[in-house]
Amino acid sequence: MQNTQSPTIRNLEAAFAGESMAHIKYLWFARQCRKAGDEATARVFEDTAAQEMLHAFGHAELLFADETMTPARCLQYAIEGETHEYTEMYPTFRHEAMIEGNSAVVADIDEQIAESKEHAERFKAVLDKAAKRFAALAKVEERHAKHYQAQKDAIAA
Repeated sequence: MQNTQSPTIRNLEAAFAGESMAHIKYLWFARQCRKAGDEATARVFEDTAAQEMLHAFGHAELLFADETMTPARCLQYAIEGETHEYTEMYPTFRHEAMIEGNSAVVADIDEQIAESKEHAERFKAVLDKAAKRFAALAKVEERHAKHYQAQKDAIAA
């Protein structure tokens, strides 16, 4: 990602977050409307949610340029985000909920902390496995390159 101090980048991040939140919120509203028996309103919320997701994708394309987003980089961003959630964001939220005496929110946040940690560990395991796989492939490719160079040298001699 670019300079996180840039007002433009901060604005794109806020827009991405807002559109992402609208997407999920509208899906939740659709669920509530459907529970109430209002199918037509539920569909309006779902259609709008799909548009909000496309808006978020547009912002994501600007924040995470295709040419920089390798699978390893995607995993690294995910690890950083999940780690932030379970080490900083949710513990702060948990503390504030405890001060307010909101035990339901504390319990929910405890689950989120555990799940965010699991997500970070899962992404890290995938990244580690990929690194080992690519290292092994590099060794095979190096052997092939040396073999081909030896063949080329023998022909040239």
